[in-house]
Amino acid sequence: MIEAMIYALPFLWQGFLVTLAVSGLVVAGSLAMGLVLGVILAFGPRWIGLPIRLFADTVRAIPLIVLIFTVYYGLPALQVSLSPFWAAVAALTAFKTGHVVEIVRGAIISIHPGQMEAAKSIGLTFLGRLVHVIFPQAVRRFLPPWINSVTDSVKGSALVSLVGVIDLMMAIQQVIGRTYQPMPLYILGAMIYIAVNASLSVASRRLEARFAATVAAWPGRRTPHPCCRCAAW
Repeated sequence: MIEAMIYALPFLWQGFLVTLAVSGLVVAGSLAMGLVLGVILAFGPRWIGLPIRLFADTVRAIPLIVLIFTVYYGLPALQVSLSPFWAAVAALTAFKTGHVVEIVRGAIISIHPGQMEAAKSIGLTFLGRLVHVIFPQAVRRFLPPWINSVTDSVKGSALVSLVGVIDLMMAIQQVIGRTYQPMPLYILGAMIYIAVNASLSVASRRLEARFAATVAAWPGRRTPHPCCRCAAW
């Protein structure tokens, strides 16, 4: 058992690097697109928000494995050729973007509308209102569900092996084919996933605590501007 784990380590390390690459690209891409689309959905006109809502609801309703196969096998029919790696990244990014859009929208609309009106009354631009008023408050509501989404991305990346990407899961399968000892290798793989997700959970708690301390230390936190006090009523 121990010998099989030691033998597998170099192969699993290479697969683990691919898993990190897939997860990192998916998290970064879904965060960037989800943030923009979530803000548009929260503040934009209905005719723009409707297709965004339709996109988010559709990708969240499709099983991830079906979405991966649809992108991998469907895009070539449209004369779009992607490697298995990028097809899997595109499918996972679309899937997670649908979740991030809702997380961003929910965090923003949880802030009292009067905050936006008060910031506008003191001359802040729309971007200034977002950066200096809305986002600092919304980020504390955004972080917990977003970290859950990140851990789901890491776990969901195991499905990329189904289209031939040699990630951690595929590396485990290949080593099992050589050693015929599945149990120790699956245990080792589970330990790696647990270690990654546990690290993300610890980092998220520290990040939440840091933002909480930052917001509490704002100069105007204890004696807010009169218009902000009115907005909070």
